[in-house]
Amino acid sequence: MTVLRIGNASGFYGDRFDALRDMLTGGELDVVTGDYLAELTMLILGRDRLKNPAAGYARTFLRQLEESLGLAHDRGIRVVTNAGGLNPAGLADAVRQLADRLGIPVRVAHVEGDDLGARYPGSLTAHAYLGGSGIAACLREGAEIVVTGRVTDAALVTGPAAAHFGWGPGEYDRLAGAVVAGHVLECGTQATGGNYAFFAEGGRDLRRPGFPLAEIHEDGSCVITKHPGTGGFVDVGTVTAQLLYETTGARYAGPDVTARLDTVRLTQDGPDRVRIDGVRGEAPPPTLKVGRTRLGGFRNEVVFVLTGLDIEAKAALVREQMAQVFLKSRPAEVRWDLVRTDRPDADTEETASALLRLVVRDPEQDAVGRALSGAAVELALASYPGFHVLAPPGRGSPYGVFEAAYVPQEDVEHLAVLDDGRRLPIAPPPAAGTLALDELPEPELPDPPPPGPVRRAPLGLVAGARSGDKGGDANVGVWARTDDAWRWLAHELTADRFRELVPESRELTVTRHALPRLRALNFVVEGVLGAGVAAQHRFDPQAKALGEWLRSRHLDIPEALL
Repeated sequence: MTVLRIGNASGFYGDRFDALRDMLTGGELDVVTGDYLAELTMLILGRDRLKNPAAGYARTFLRQLEESLGLAHDRGIRVVTNAGGLNPAGLADAVRQLADRLGIPVRVAHVEGDDLGARYPGSLTAHAYLGGSGIAACLREGAEIVVTGRVTDAALVTGPAAAHFGWGPGEYDRLAGAVVAGHVLECGTQATGGNYAFFAEGGRDLRRPGFPLAEIHEDGSCVITKHPGTGGFVDVGTVTAQLLYETTGARYAGPDVTARLDTVRLTQDGPDRVRIDGVRGEAPPPTLKVGRTRLGGFRNEVVFVLTGLDIEAKAALVREQMAQVFLKSRPAEVRWDLVRTDRPDADTEETASALLRLVVRDPEQDAVGRALSGAAVELALASYPGFHVLAPPGRGSPYGVFEAAYVPQEDVEHLAVLDDGRRLPIAPPPAAGTLALDELPEPELPDPPPPGPVRRAPLGLVAGARSGDKGGDANVGVWARTDDAWRWLAHELTADRFRELVPESRELTVTRHALPRLRALNFVVEGVLGAGVAAQHRFDPQAKALGEWLRSRHLDIPEALL
């Protein structure tokens, strides 16, 4: 069968608006996908739905489609998106209304069954991560646009691939290949040089990276590339970085298949072309992940600016003064962080200043509201010299919490709803066709390099990294670009050494997973993000820059690698 070309035009709700039009006009394409959902997005859409029950989907997609629906229809390119969010039926109806207004005949289908809110009282949202089978059913029945709610990010690729090639539910190696392709595509330009550790090398134009596409073959292998003439670049490094993003160990589980990341083989296949093959798959687990969000309470924040001399003493004075306030009404959580952005003998006031950040949380708004903000403001003439804050504190704002649960696959009613109103049930895998996620044995590592002279230097001189969030956990993928660097990295960067380099992880569980074929290590840091991104637990609440911080840390590195 012919190669199936699947492109991505959105990696998150808020991504580049004109990407959909660019992907439709930039080169050959069969399917264009858009990923709009993340844990934080579900919370945002849930709050939107509280105000308007007809809301709950990504309205940006409709505006993008208004200028691109004609292009997709004329070129025969199918559109698959999870922009339906909490209301895929509502978005599907809105797309039909748009098509009628534009005079463009188009068949729109949607996937539902992911909403499990009734089973989880007290949740703002509760949605199962569905696989690609519902999408495949819609496409097989002739849908030109498929709208989903919460599906796995890779399902936007596995569904079209299964429909196009006629794969059955047990063809695990092929499905696993599509899962890997989908994982590379899901975050858009992160596969084409965006957020890339070695972005400064080679004089590449990264001002406007093109969005990625996958040329998928019938056996599940693919080539990752981009439209000709677009910015950015695709090489083994950019694909490796995205493969490690928001994953854990060698088993990458999904509703359709568990892909074995330890079998992935990457090969440069020409300029801006990376071939992915060798991917093996296993039966999926018997359960589906459920993402739950709820309102966790209220938070408030004050950032005190400390300038010049005696920074530590100034911070201590403010903390003592605010402690008197907390004796009367102590919030459930109080967190202080002193960020030393100051320099000695600085030539600007800003670079002579440090930031003292106070964050408070409580189930009740009054405990973090005006009592706190009023006390902070009252210190203006009665505290350290040069007292001021970055912004006046407010009344306190609600924050969200993300939690994961799991349900048996057969307990979820997965449905493909066609343009003519037919509702096709999607059968879950039989119990005999699932496989529990057991830990794999530690893979064989190469021999360490021979002893030799070392130099104290940043880890990032010899290794790349990319990090992200999964609920309250963070993952940090670290990879080497040469075999010699991998021999050193595999033995040097242990879980204990990671804790040493990232002090806030020292009291937490850190698990290391080795992926020798990718010359990579993946670290999972449990609980470092508290209750998830919406809770704003730390300075970098999604751990986006945790990997770059790790790369900036100094170790004794063999001089032969530098």
